Amino acid sequence: MSALLSEILDPNLVVLELREGTSAEAILEIAELLRDHGHVQDYYKFADAVMEREGRSSTNTGEGVAFPHARTDLVERITLGVGRSEAGIQFGLAKELVHLVFLFAVPRKMVTDYLVCLGAVARVVKDKVRRDALMATTTAEEFVEQLRAGALLVE
Repeated sequence: MSALLSEILDPNLVVLELREGTSAEAILEIAELLRDHGHVQDYYKFADAVMEREGRSSTNTGEGVAFPHARTDLVERITLGVGRSEAGIQFGLAKELVHLVFLFAVPRKMVTDYLVCLGAVARVVKDKVRRDALMATTTAEEFVEQLRAGALLVE
């Protein structure tokens, strides 16, 4: 597993049941978590950057997963916030609802590291069995462990 991915996985940044029903509300809920844990310098500017990026092109993969993100100087290190929705959330025009949202906050100077982390997560959630395992977890700690285990298997 990428050393960088293992460094950014944090159970404190996982929402096991998003309370919001739209993509914008879900993104903002996860962004609030990043703010509340001191990872984002200016929540409003960060949220605007993520929403602007999502508005240009949805980050819905079509497999029940979305990767909203912002490359910005409002964060000092790559941060990953995760949200899960049993009911699913409409992201963009894709027919399939999103159940797993991986929100990346990326310093502009760390684009390569971000792509490594994004690739590691994408390889894990590409497999339906692994997505189902993430959906079945009951704690944030278990979610992070499942993601870590999946990343080790796909390397």
